[in-house]
Amino acid sequence: MKFRHSLLTKYLLIISAALVLWPIVLPIYYIPKSFLDTEKLLYLNTQELVQMWQREAGHLNGATPDEIDQRLRTLKEQYSMATMFWVDADGNTQLKLPNLINIPNQWTFQDSVEFMKKSVGTGPFTIVSYIGGDSNQGFMVFQVPRSLTEPWSASAIDDMYLLLFAFLVFVLFLFISWLFFSQIRKRLVQLQTAMTDAGETGIPDKVAISKIDEIGQLGQAFNHMIDELTKSRKREQEEEVLRKQLIANISHDLRTPLTTIRGHAYSLQKEFLSQKGEESLHLIESKVDMLSQLLDNLLSYTLLSAGKYTIKRKETDMMRLIRGSLVSWYPVFEKEGFEVDVRLPEKGLVWNVDPQWFTRIIDNLFQNIIRHAKSGGYVGVHTEEKEGRNVVVIEDRGPGMNNSSHEKGAGIGLSIVSLMLKEMNLDWTIESSSSGTRIYLHEKN
Repeated sequence: MKFRHSLLTKYLLIISAALVLWPIVLPIYYIPKSFLDTEKLLYLNTQELVQMWQREAGHLNGATPDEIDQRLRTLKEQYSMATMFWVDADGNTQLKLPNLINIPNQWTFQDSVEFMKKSVGTGPFTIVSYIGGDSNQGFMVFQVPRSLTEPWSASAIDDMYLLLFAFLVFVLFLFISWLFFSQIRKRLVQLQTAMTDAGETGIPDKVAISKIDEIGQLGQAFNHMIDELTKSRKREQEEEVLRKQLIANISHDLRTPLTTIRGHAYSLQKEFLSQKGEESLHLIESKVDMLSQLLDNLLSYTLLSAGKYTIKRKETDMMRLIRGSLVSWYPVFEKEGFEVDVRLPEKGLVWNVDPQWFTRIIDNLFQNIIRHAKSGGYVGVHTEEKEGRNVVVIEDRGPGMNNSSHEKGAGIGLSIVSLMLKEMNLDWTIESSSSGTRIYLHEKN
């Protein structure tokens, strides 16, 4: 990675520029707060203040003390930095705003002279006006600190421009930072979109790399991962083709000798055999049938997992379908000495299934009972309501699925049942113990 392309380096350059410009912003802290206070503008024109105060005094001609108090309080809200009070014709101070100012409550000639001395020179700027222009109605006083009436100095004007320049620099810094991070965000969003949008193969497409920085390196790593996934997917597809071909070849190669064995077993049935020979022949036929069933299951599982097993779903009366399957299995159960307990309602139960697929499911479950639960000698098929749903129950009284059995295989039959139920939007639940197994078939919620 080249150092000049680093995102961290770019942002450090922005921070460095801000540190260089900071001494320009620093004088803001030294500008008097009164400079930043817009209310000071009210006190700069002393001539207007005098005219305002005289005008207000003239409007109060003949006013009552309460009216004068109310007007002074209103003016105080507008000129909050000013001190205001008024004195009646008898020399009594009536209202002081603020109340804490130190002035006499009863004015004498000496108090008036002393007050005027303090109001000249460096004292506060003072305006005294007779109420209604008549000394017999008293007078009212307006005072503000003289610093508020002084115009801004040249240095203050310079500070104002400096403040404006510092503000513009700060805004420029924010704008550059926003551009910097918005570009980073845009590139990250593009990378995120590429990661979440799958292509035609189910694998995201590669991203275009425009800059070799941290985000560019992340994009390169992502593209490398896409290459590895593509290679892995290709190997998986090749292995899948080989696996399917191998299963097809094995099924074909094994069916030929099985057919030969079954033919010779049939021929041996016509010969005179001892009791032990007949038992051996019966065992051979049983194992050949079992092996043939396993091959069928293996081929069916391969087709199902590859999505090559055609499904044709339609509205089907499940009670009628199950009864038809039981009719074909009843002789087998009777031959093996099973007690068959069927309790199906006359009222139909309609599910949207593939009839052939569901018949295959029932056949696999009955085949498992024959092979693994023969010791229980019982098979039951009935319906019941469970968790608000109508379910089909198939049960036996065998040793349970957790019990070891010399007949136990790889579980391909049950895997086929699971795949077929999933494809038909059905579900199942298994309850198994040493006293038997119950399988519940039902529609998904």
